[in-house]
Amino acid sequence: MKVSEKELKEFIIDSGLVPRKDLEAAEVEAEKRNQSVGDILLGQGALTADALRRIKAYVLGIPFINLKDRKVPLEILSLIPEPIARTHSIIAFRKENGELEVAMLDTEDLPAIDSVRKKTGLKILPRLSDEESIKHALLQYQKSLKEEFGDIIATEAGRINLVKDAGIGGEEMSGDELKKMAEDLPIVRIVDTLLRHAITQDASDIHIEPMELEVLVRYRIDGILHDAMTLPRAAAAGITARIKVLANLKLDEKRLPQDGRFKMETEADKVSFRVSLLPVYYGEKVVMRLLRETGEGFTLEALGFHGDGLELLHKATKATTGIILVSGPTGSGKTTTLYTILDILNTPDVNISTVEDPIEYQMKRVNQTQVNPAIGFSFANGLRALLRQDPNIIMVGEIRDAETASLAINAALTGHLVLSTIHTNSATGAIPRLIDMGVEPFLLVSTLRVVVGQRLVRRLADGKEQYTLSKADREKVTTEDHFDAVMKALIDEKIVKGGTKIDAVPFYRPKGGAAGDEGYKSRIGIHEILSVTPTIREMIMKSATSGDLEIQARKEGMLTMLEDGMYKASRGITSLEEVLRAITE
Repeated sequence: MKVSEKELKEFIIDSGLVPRKDLEAAEVEAEKRNQSVGDILLGQGALTADALRRIKAYVLGIPFINLKDRKVPLEILSLIPEPIARTHSIIAFRKENGELEVAMLDTEDLPAIDSVRKKTGLKILPRLSDEESIKHALLQYQKSLKEEFGDIIATEAGRINLVKDAGIGGEEMSGDELKKMAEDLPIVRIVDTLLRHAITQDASDIHIEPMELEVLVRYRIDGILHDAMTLPRAAAAGITARIKVLANLKLDEKRLPQDGRFKMETEADKVSFRVSLLPVYYGEKVVMRLLRETGEGFTLEALGFHGDGLELLHKATKATTGIILVSGPTGSGKTTTLYTILDILNTPDVNISTVEDPIEYQMKRVNQTQVNPAIGFSFANGLRALLRQDPNIIMVGEIRDAETASLAINAALTGHLVLSTIHTNSATGAIPRLIDMGVEPFLLVSTLRVVVGQRLVRRLADGKEQYTLSKADREKVTTEDHFDAVMKALIDEKIVKGGTKIDAVPFYRPKGGAAGDEGYKSRIGIHEILSVTPTIREMIMKSATSGDLEIQARKEGMLTMLEDGMYKASRGITSLEEVLRAITE
């Protein structure tokens, strides 16, 4: 049932939401474009989408529901699975007498209504709602799942204690006994729940750590470890055995580290788990890295690249020879940046080969090789073999030693584009590090295109507050020249008008000074992109220090990681506190 144009205009005039002259101008425009007046007012910004929904709800006599301050019971919420609720913006919030009331953004989405009717077997009563209400309700799925998982684990852990009392649990078991324990229903449920809980929480790693009296489970969420739960000590052997079975590892090997991999699919995600086991005093510690395989590939913009730095990186990817290096500590997103660049370069007319340790993401049309030090297959050996495979583009997971560095340089000299990572604290620090490995400066200046230094910072969630920094506050953060560089970037990218002073630029922080992980959701990169210009080349030949190289690069327009973080803080993407935490770690 649609709202007629006449009814819509009459209500907008009566409500006073839009001046009459603006409405008349919108009518003329709507006739020209053969569109609704509501759509034209929406496009012009005269009406918000939520205001238009409220108007239509009123005219049609459909109740409007606000869920922002409402806690929906789990048994009602879960009548519609989260993926369907998220895709169709439809939330179940009340059920009585065989009828289910659902909040929607579009009450004319008949396929969604029909799907829910078939799934629940109830009569569906659509109610209109706004975007904030739907977002708030979708968050409740996550909170409810946490409670549900906690209950499941507590129940199953209790059953494991009974199993131990029955004499089955023991420290030294044979392979057959461990296999039997791994197939025990409480253990299977606990491990399955731990994995699903981690996916729900958007964790990047799961740590399962056996201790004297209990097993500690921790999740790394947005780069920070959080205690998730503790399990009885009796569960340790079974959980480890179950994970070994999933990852196809040796059950009775407890003295040596082991690595493996397995996959898991939920309704919303397909996740690959990279498993690492390490013998510790009280058993074996398990760490699992979660690698999500669903969804679109990243773009450089989504990773946080922008402005001149983004242009430099795109220019470097268009070259057919040379080296693109990404530097930073472990867990700074280097591999993700490399894979994103590979995704851009991955066209039918090139042959891409990689040698990695380990293979983190599997890419179509890319020949990926994993090193195996146990049999003498190192980065250097792998790279040497790749050069005989007629590649156009080579990715080397990491330059760790002189031999790999030398081979990468030679590959770049002989007509290949080489992508790699190096462990240094800054972009300029990569150059002295390579020279220290034995790379000749004249070879380095001939091949190196750009060096990207990066860290990951947590993004601010929707609830954030704006504030301005006084000169005294700015001095506590860093010197004024860094703020000047940020100001220049904001003006160059037309974020603020020319002539704006730094005093007028707002910064952002979690609302009410929320501590810990409150106020943040997901992560983004802060980068510095060193372009090897003629001046930088001359300095490399003269064995300049990384500090001197950074000074020159800043003169040539490079934003340091600190400045890029400050730029993102001024745009409300992250906070200054978070940038300083990431830079000083």
